[in-house]
Amino acid sequence: MTLSPMTVWLLVGIALCLSEVVIPTAFIACVMGISALVVAMVSPFLPLNLQVLLWMGLSALLVWVSRRFVRNRPERSMDAIEAETLTEILPGQVGRVLYEGNSWAAKCDDESVTIAPQERVYIVGRRGTTLMVMPQRLIHS
Repeated sequence: MTLSPMTVWLLVGIALCLSEVVIPTAFIACVMGISALVVAMVSPFLPLNLQVLLWMGLSALLVWVSRRFVRNRPERSMDAIEAETLTEILPGQVGRVLYEGNSWAAKCDDESVTIAPQERVYIVGRRGTTLMVMPQRLIHS
């Protein structure tokens, strides 16, 4: 039993749209699924290579258009700017700090400084899930 191109595009479109529910991708999968459903409707009139090109082009266009409707998440503001080291932070290495009651990965913003355990630090930035810190003693000197 062979499936017609229309059936394949329908299955791909439905699978992509449903996958958005399981794995959120900021509507990328859903938009690609919608593109596949559109291609399913015109597939009887186009050869396979044009169907694939239409799907890719329509997906790219719809992703670009949908970016206007998906809000970017703002950077999380850091209310508390102080933390305390749980482990030693060696120059250029990642250690752990206690920030807002949780243990976070942290790295000294000055890669030539060593920070001792239980030392007060200021959070000066964030790179992904790693906090960038500076020891209090350097900021107050």
